[in-house]
Amino acid sequence: MGRAFVYVILGGGVAAGYAVLEFARRGGYSRGELCIISEEAVAPYERPALSKGYLLPEGAARLPGFHTCVGANDELLTTKWYKEQGIELVLGTKVISADVRRKTLLTGTGETISYKTLIIATGARALKLQEFGIQGSDASNICYLRNIDDADKLVSAMKSCPGGNAVVIGGGYIGMECAAALVTNKIRVTMVFPEKHCMGRLFTPKIAEFYENYYTSKGVTFVKGTVLTSFEKDTTGKVTAVILKDGRHLPADMVVVGIGIRANTSLFEGQLMMENGGIKVNGQLQTSDSSVYAVGDVAAFPIKLFDGDIRRLEHVDSARRTARHAVASILEPSKNKDIDYLPFFYSRVFTLSWQFYGDNVGEVVHFGDFTSSSPRFGAYWVNKGRIAGAFLEGGSREEYEAISIAVRRKAMVTNMGELEKQGLALAIQESQKEVPDSGLAIVGKPTYTWHATAGVVAAVSIAAIGYWYGRKRRRW
Repeated sequence: MGRAFVYVILGGGVAAGYAVLEFARRGGYSRGELCIISEEAVAPYERPALSKGYLLPEGAARLPGFHTCVGANDELLTTKWYKEQGIELVLGTKVISADVRRKTLLTGTGETISYKTLIIATGARALKLQEFGIQGSDASNICYLRNIDDADKLVSAMKSCPGGNAVVIGGGYIGMECAAALVTNKIRVTMVFPEKHCMGRLFTPKIAEFYENYYTSKGVTFVKGTVLTSFEKDTTGKVTAVILKDGRHLPADMVVVGIGIRANTSLFEGQLMMENGGIKVNGQLQTSDSSVYAVGDVAAFPIKLFDGDIRRLEHVDSARRTARHAVASILEPSKNKDIDYLPFFYSRVFTLSWQFYGDNVGEVVHFGDFTSSSPRFGAYWVNKGRIAGAFLEGGSREEYEAISIAVRRKAMVTNMGELEKQGLALAIQESQKEVPDSGLAIVGKPTYTWHATAGVVAAVSIAAIGYWYGRKRRRW
């Protein structure tokens, strides 16, 4: 018993929602030819809402308000929309095996679903403490955050301990955003992570110092350079304290864990080429099998800006853009060029907001005022005499666009001291050029009064976590 489709999207996250909207707009299917298979019980939604609006104590975001594709100021794709478009939603369904050669998927209920073209949008899963040998990490007040069920559990835990203590394990993207949400819910927060500073994969020590100081002013305590080893529990099995490697005991009414993610590739290992922990694709998002495409967190694709280097990017913007590009590649392969993606990350916490573009390689030059009550600062990463990456906190829309242009054009830098003086003015000048040139030389005095805004982005290094917990990182 089974069903057959022309197009199957495996996975029901952000990428799936943007892919089906692209299909609908291009008119590339007939009713009943396209389906989404998802383990979740709801239609695709904007996952970033889970660590932001969903956790607010008042006026919290709830479905259907943040189904895709409202995150890009586009249509709200409710279940009614899917029905009207003739797109089948196969929800609450787990695929337990895939046969790429035969073009079939086997579900947990024993149904076989066949396809002509498959888009893998399986995303990633949160790493669990059990994977690092931490005993007792299945307690009911230990929370992760990856899907709606996780978010509901986190909300319930917060409501059960007003004014209580929360320990956040991990100093990356999820840890920082969840810590901010906990503070907003009037819960005392202690963050624990093994690195020297938060957001270790992106932030410089100077940038991290600003955010750590800001969080400290909100009542957050940082415990760095150590990890948890075990828990204390009460008679009901709930965690009451977190025990650290350095011997400290931290009181805890709830624990939030954000120690990284792992791409969901297991169904296709041994069938498709893998790289950098994901499924390797070409510039059309096509895998080593011509009938299969991969998008979002699971896709390792070439970045033109980085001379074709293969990267797997864990951020919503990449999920949206790779999904759209894959559909264009499927429907109009002769017209669609290879993807030319500028890596982009952002975060919004408290009253802060930052954006980062490019790659954080090379020598760092900071600029702006890190001490103001209305922070406006940023940084450039300069590699081989050109801007490779740029970070901005507190910028306007035009200023964020300016730094993105400077990175994409690989603006030339001849004097690091002048770059520090000019700061954002460099990006503004570059963005105002009518025709991109081979680079920008830094000369003269600053002509633009610096101002900026930013967010926060970075995941905990899985390799570092594995080391600190005494285990080697496993192969993906």
